[in-house]
Amino acid sequence: MELTSTFELNATLVANDFIDRYMVEANGEYIKVYLYILRHQSETLTTRLIADALNNTETDVKRAVLYWQKLGALKKGTAKTVEPQMADEEASAKRQTKAPVYPEASGAGEGSRPSGGRVSRKKLQEDDDFSQLLYIAQHYLNKIFTQRDMEVFENLYGGLGMSAELLEYLVEYCVQNGHTSIRYIETVGMSWHKRGLRTVEEAKSCMAGFTRHSFAVMRAFGLTDRKPGDVEIDMIRKWFDEWGFTQELVVEACNRTMEAIHTPSFSYADKILEGWKKAGVKDLRDISALDEKHRVRERKNPKVVKPKANQFHNFEQRDTDYDSLVMEQVRDWIGQ
Repeated sequence: MELTSTFELNATLVANDFIDRYMVEANGEYIKVYLYILRHQSETLTTRLIADALNNTETDVKRAVLYWQKLGALKKGTAKTVEPQMADEEASAKRQTKAPVYPEASGAGEGSRPSGGRVSRKKLQEDDDFSQLLYIAQHYLNKIFTQRDMEVFENLYGGLGMSAELLEYLVEYCVQNGHTSIRYIETVGMSWHKRGLRTVEEAKSCMAGFTRHSFAVMRAFGLTDRKPGDVEIDMIRKWFDEWGFTQELVVEACNRTMEAIHTPSFSYADKILEGWKKAGVKDLRDISALDEKHRVRERKNPKVVKPKANQFHNFEQRDTDYDSLVMEQVRDWIGQ
């Protein structure tokens, strides 16, 4: 006896890479557009057709397509993912609505807008790159922008000529370091512009050691007149990101280093933190317990001399506003 399923296999396959890498961070409407294009990739698609099918606007569809193209999830003219008719519509729209581009008065790279060469608000509203920047920024900051927030980005993008890619990294950098204030983002953005940072690579290189954690460490060591070097940055990242220590514990290790050898030493602090990691230290109470064990052993065997760095020092807890201190250093950099 032969049996045949009554269900005809008619399915659309979604790559695991899309689910793992792209879907989580994407807007739900963008995902709908992507899935619709994937479902109909063998057909000739237009933005109007997609907009009608998804009950969306053509502008939103174009923005979604540009978003996926920028991430590399869609490519023009390959595998019929975006048919020529649709690609032509997008190219025409970008030619008509793209904000004007001027040569940099100071001789900066070709294609950048001039400092102070302000682009009109109407042009910015029609600029796909700027619209996508605002969407990504609001997603990072988890808020809907006020008019004042919009004006900050209008000035950085349309007034100072900072690229959308650089401003996206600016927001990402600030959020990752615990700063979601538009005022803070504006201050850092202005400092980047005045320091001549024009690309994401330049910003990453310049700001590699400029974080709240690194600033706290440098301050504990009395080294606020410079940024940490590459080796020092690697150690700081290891302490916080790899070993998972809190700022309180790392600063305590730096304080003990200074008390023990009276000079800033990342290697010495690293040994202290390595010992704490092996002992499973999570907070200052754990350190206090370890120190008590050392004191008990010393009383039992007074001939054994323990280094001062292993003793717990009851230091006064300081309510330090590292955000304000970082902002002060940013302003100092602007004046350099």
